[in-house]
Amino acid sequence: MSVAARVAARVAQEMGVKLGHEVGYSIRFEDCTSENTILEYMTDGMLLREFLGEPDLASYSVIMVDEAHERTLSMDILFGLVKVISRFRPDLKLLISSATLDAEKFSDYFDCAPIFKIPGRRFPVEIHYTKAPEADYLDAAVVTALQIHVTQPPGDGDILIFFTGQEEIETAEEIIKHRIKGLGTKIAELIICPIYANLPTELHAKIFEPTPEGNRKVVLATNIAETSLTIDGIKYVIDPGFSKMKSYNPRTGMESLLVAPISKASANQRAGRSGRTGPGKCFRLYTAYNYMNDLDDNTIPEIQRTNLANVVLCLKGLGIHDFLNFDFMDPPPAEALLKLGELTKLGRRMAEFPLDPMLSKMIAASDKYKCSDEIISIAAMLSDKQVHEDNARMNFHVGNVGDHIALLKVYSSWKETNFSTLWCYENYIQKAITSGFPPHSAKLQKNGSYRTVKHPQTVNVHPSSGLAQALPRWVVYHELVLTTKEYMRQVTELKPEWLVEIAAHYYQLKDVEDYFVVPFFNSNNVILLLDKKMPRGSGRAS
Repeated sequence: MSVAARVAARVAQEMGVKLGHEVGYSIRFEDCTSENTILEYMTDGMLLREFLGEPDLASYSVIMVDEAHERTLSMDILFGLVKVISRFRPDLKLLISSATLDAEKFSDYFDCAPIFKIPGRRFPVEIHYTKAPEADYLDAAVVTALQIHVTQPPGDGDILIFFTGQEEIETAEEIIKHRIKGLGTKIAELIICPIYANLPTELHAKIFEPTPEGNRKVVLATNIAETSLTIDGIKYVIDPGFSKMKSYNPRTGMESLLVAPISKASANQRAGRSGRTGPGKCFRLYTAYNYMNDLDDNTIPEIQRTNLANVVLCLKGLGIHDFLNFDFMDPPPAEALLKLGELTKLGRRMAEFPLDPMLSKMIAASDKYKCSDEIISIAAMLSDKQVHEDNARMNFHVGNVGDHIALLKVYSSWKETNFSTLWCYENYIQKAITSGFPPHSAKLQKNGSYRTVKHPQTVNVHPSSGLAQALPRWVVYHELVLTTKEYMRQVTELKPEWLVEIAAHYYQLKDVEDYFVVPFFNSNNVILLLDKKMPRGSGRAS
């Protein structure tokens, strides 16, 4: 259950009403509201979608944006939009709230709005720092947790450790299990509860279950536990001081997810997790000097370090075209704001999808090729980041059909239907994928690497891809990521004549067979993949 759904259920219970009636929620793919709903909880992304259907939000009289310090991409766009409508809707009450907000900055942005400081009910928290930086923070976190468990009486309180991702959490879990065995049976049981975004929903509930008397629970969490979740019974927090930070290079289209130090605001949020139900202690695995001098005050807003293609499409759908002068609280890099013309009919259809524009284009193109059901399945699985890390899908790579078709086969096998690679070719599924991602095409080089078509750069097929060994001459990929190398993820073979067909359709050209592929993009990001063939014997093509 999502945070919005969980909070709505709690409020409905306290108000003594049925969930979905007076109190409801709206999240992606689930709308639990009715005509009687007067209080609706939703994600920031869903509120942003509301603007597409109702630009003035006339059906809302009060809007409250909580956890504003998180500065998600959708949240920053919302700030600019609600600021505009609040100026011509004096009846609208707008509240922006957070426990660690830079209140003065937000007040200035929202036309000198009044600031209300409401005392919290947090209990005192003791902060402890290390005397020297830790060389291995994962091992230090495990050692600290076991020291607390062994030296403090059972039932005294549970432990929460912050890690950067699923891999670290699974590693820490194995280390703790191994070392617990070495401590013998005299100590109380330590219940290990991992929590991260890709963990199955049914396992999320385990961290909220009361700890059996005489035992202790240790929760291994990503920064999802900083603000999104409140876990009762936590007395000890162990904070290594790191999280995974996503960044995006708009020139190359390269996305990287790298471990980086957290901000002071995040550190304070983490410490506060130990003081929710009683006095607590926070063990920071870094020095006081590191905290004061090396950590930024606040986390860099997501809008300054992410792909803004979907944002641009969404704003254009709202009739906003001057992005460089849009009233962002913290403007993104100018080069990240794509220069696009007016939205076409197709563009307006794409703007309605809560997806990356290339996925939207792929879905739109599937109608032409009569394979919408299959393409929607592939798009849904591409949107599920867990699929990227699920090695089990390798069992579905047969005949070097490519990662996209392998995803479809996973889905098809789940439905227990027969799967035919030939059928996919006959029904143009690979053509529909290529229609959505023509800028994400790349050509094989002699050394086994690939050269991307847009902003030419050397990239490689990700080792997890079914085409990592086959290396076809032309491929189309879903995304570029930077880890140990620049990798293409979710790769499918394409035929260069498909690019010709796509470009010919764009330019409404006839006699397609008289053209050949020339990888090139102009300043407006319009794909130019055609050049006229020269008659035989006339020398090089122009």
